[in-house]
Amino acid sequence: MPNIVFAALSPHPPIILPSVGSEEDRDQVKKTIKALEGLGELLKKENPEEIIISSPHPDWGFNVPLFFLARGFKGEIKNYLIGSESPDYYFLKGKEIGGELLSAKIKKRIALIASGDLSHRLKEDGPYGFNSDGPKFDEKLRELLKKKDIETILKLEEMYPEAAECGLRSFVFLLGILEGSKIKYNAEILSYEGPFGVGYLVAKFNF
Repeated sequence: MPNIVFAALSPHPPIILPSVGSEEDRDQVKKTIKALEGLGELLKKENPEEIIISSPHPDWGFNVPLFFLARGFKGEIKNYLIGSESPDYYFLKGKEIGGELLSAKIKKRIALIASGDLSHRLKEDGPYGFNSDGPKFDEKLRELLKKKDIETILKLEEMYPEAAECGLRSFVFLLGILEGSKIKYNAEILSYEGPFGVGYLVAKFNF
């Protein structure tokens, strides 16, 4: 078995950074910040040698989760920028990487972080206005993660085409790595909120 010691899903809104969001802004997402800070402590205790992080966006897509989860990390970071291919494509890409980790002769202590936000259509005053697909997508994804129903997760974009999410491909990439490495896991939802019309999910995987 590969030595994957940590895996988590993280949102990446710049507004949660102290250098960007005001105290009032950050107070509205305090559950998200608290959950990320707790995960950061856990990651530090696990002491990984390498972090594999995926994101649909450069810059803040990587910088925001790393700020909370891996401040001061001195090991190797591998960034995977997720593009416009299908969710199935990224799940299979993740499985390939998981298989490589499984067959590797040298077993590093590895942490996995999938960066991404959920629907951007939770509120009329959100980035893209409201659409009922938004809250439905977010609720269904949380439900399916807990059930480990990857087959349906891969179909969520077809089920809720107007959700305007950005994290699905990044998340299934991580799920693919876990599947390919044959690790038994359970997903735990640590927090979810969407005060600005965008869904912010923090989840960790227990092995």
